[in-house]
Amino acid sequence: MIEYPQLLHLPAEYIRSKISDFLAEDRPHGDITTDSIIPATEQVIAEIQAVEKLTFAGSEIVPHCFGDNCRVDMNKSDGETAEPGEILGQIQGPTQIILSCERVMLNLIQRLCGIASLSRKYVQLAHSYDVKILDTRKTTPGLRLFEKYAIAIGGAYNHRLNLSEGILIKDNHISSAGSVSKALKTMKRSNLHFPLELEVDNLDQIREALIIGVDGFLLDNMSPAFIKKAVLLIRNSEKGNDIFIEASGGITEKTLAQYCTKGINGISMGSLTHNVKSKDISLDVQKIK
Repeated sequence: MIEYPQLLHLPAEYIRSKISDFLAEDRPHGDITTDSIIPATEQVIAEIQAVEKLTFAGSEIVPHCFGDNCRVDMNKSDGETAEPGEILGQIQGPTQIILSCERVMLNLIQRLCGIASLSRKYVQLAHSYDVKILDTRKTTPGLRLFEKYAIAIGGAYNHRLNLSEGILIKDNHISSAGSVSKALKTMKRSNLHFPLELEVDNLDQIREALIIGVDGFLLDNMSPAFIKKAVLLIRNSEKGNDIFIEASGGITEKTLAQYCTKGINGISMGSLTHNVKSKDISLDVQKIK
């Protein structure tokens, strides 16, 4: 049975490198407003505050947003719930640094908390059905690992991190190869040591694939009623109980329960990243007297 991981931590060097790029984009020649008005010696304490209820994601990221000249203390750990008005963390250091890094930090953390919160909601909806919620590769360019990390913090699982870390034969691969059988046989000859998953949209494709053998099926854009037929066909095959079955395509919060059919192992949802609303988080600064 295919197992999917949870990216619960990001390497510190990766975070620092990405934050450096984000800051360089936002202040290529410094923050000319802040640097002109505020003395370099001025120090402040800033509080990161949740304006709305959220699942927090970013305790490993915020400290890298302000550099070595600032002290960052986090009040919330990843995965914890924050209520409106709760303080997520404090930063103490030069005003110029804090204000010039504020927007990059908030933009990133607001989005990650939005993703983690939505992930948590879907995971809770699917929990009683013993179905895993999976993400997709429909992530923001440049933010993939951050977004997949936030998804994992919310309790969902990460599908392929990239095209080099998993096999998923899709409709265009099948069209190019000529058939399901040809695509599977060609893939098997490559001797890559990855589970082999096949995207299908009809029962004939499933029957054809079961003859050759696969490790997983992605049931794409099927109705709940049709998925029940597909699951029955797969599970009644010779090695059907060892096959990972996931449903995908147009599944929403309102329809999720309908797709949690007995025998389904996972539901992959692109909306975790491409249809998410950032959470409202503020940074309040107090001058040190």
